[in-house]
Amino acid sequence: MNRTALIQLIQRKQSFLCVGLDSELSKIPAHLLDSEDPVFEFNKQIIDATIDLTVAYKPNLAFYESQGLKGWQSLDKTMQYLNSFKDEVFTIADAKRGDIGNTSRLYAQAFLDPSSSLNFDAITVAPYMGEDSVSPFLSYADKWVILLALTSNKGAFDFQLFENKDGKKMYQEVIEKSVTWGNSGNMMYVVGATKAEMLGEIRKIIPNHFLLVPGVGAQGGSLAEVAKYGLTKDCGLLINASRSIIFASSGLDFAAKARAEAMNMQQEMKAILLEI
Repeated sequence: MNRTALIQLIQRKQSFLCVGLDSELSKIPAHLLDSEDPVFEFNKQIIDATIDLTVAYKPNLAFYESQGLKGWQSLDKTMQYLNSFKDEVFTIADAKRGDIGNTSRLYAQAFLDPSSSLNFDAITVAPYMGEDSVSPFLSYADKWVILLALTSNKGAFDFQLFENKDGKKMYQEVIEKSVTWGNSGNMMYVVGATKAEMLGEIRKIIPNHFLLVPGVGAQGGSLAEVAKYGLTKDCGLLINASRSIIFASSGLDFAAKARAEAMNMQQEMKAILLEI
């Protein structure tokens, strides 16, 4: 999905919501555990309940890799199902890969290549090893790299906010350097919602790039604050919510409750978009 198609999708659905499919087996409603593939069945019902309200889905690979072969099968089935919707959803592999060039090339092939059964639109990448670890992911047309820039965890203070002698923070250095590797049509950045006040400074560096913003919902980030500092004329935001939507209920009504939570966010997003 290229930039134009993503913007059109946001406009059509009046939403910039990304649902994180952090489908932890121990939290899946008990009545699904007897199904052939509980994780896929859970994902499918969440997708069916929210697809008209969201523009993106983001499986976090840890919840699938930790289940071994069964987890990969669940992920594969989930992606085949999502890819059947074609232009209706943007898919993100929350894999946080980043290694030497040859290894990154194979990671990119696994997650982004159209011949792969996964065939994601985007993948999260850690930029610590530099340009040659990121460039293989940028070699696919209409696919996206989403670089970790400023995360919402408390450990972000260990490195990302470290200042050099000129007072520039490390995350700013990462953005300024990496922005030359791609463009606003194939690169996004992860910026945590709990760091919303820093979005103004980030927008001075990358005024047009899309930002993937986790931390709204269960982590307490404010959608209004993120929009205040991060919104662009093309929206420029994908707001991820995971637990607050997919685990809104652990009962038979889990899909309906997920839809209700997603609708609340979509309605707030619609109001924000109407003001652009």
